Amino acid sequence: MNHNDQQFMAQKIRAQYMEKTPSELDALRALDTKVKRPANVFAYVFGSISAIVMGAGMSLVMTDIGSLIGMADAMIPGISIGLIGMAMALLTYPIYKGILNARKRKYAGEILRLSDKIMKE
Repeated sequence: MNHNDQQFMAQKIRAQYMEKTPSELDALRALDTKVKRPANVFAYVFGSISAIVMGAGMSLVMTDIGSLIGMADAMIPGISIGLIGMAMALLTYPIYKGILNARKRKYAGEILRLSDKIMKE
């Protein structure tokens, strides 16, 4: 390892131990995360639940779980539950976009003000 590489590594390690002062760019990143996180959390949770509901319906149709839980014919309830899960999965993206766009409108002024200030420096 040559001298320049050693200096680079030393600076990299040293930077981990120095106190960082929050900058306007850090504030902009935090605000961007604040805008996107609720929509992302909704999409992951609701999408996962809808996949589970759809899978439960498929399981009723394709296996003998219905007879084990006392259902004479599990085909109709299984298809119904599967379609409900599929509808939920199809609605996930439009709801996600609605949440995201609402939060973008709410925080747009502050984000634009911060980004303009950063770009002028």
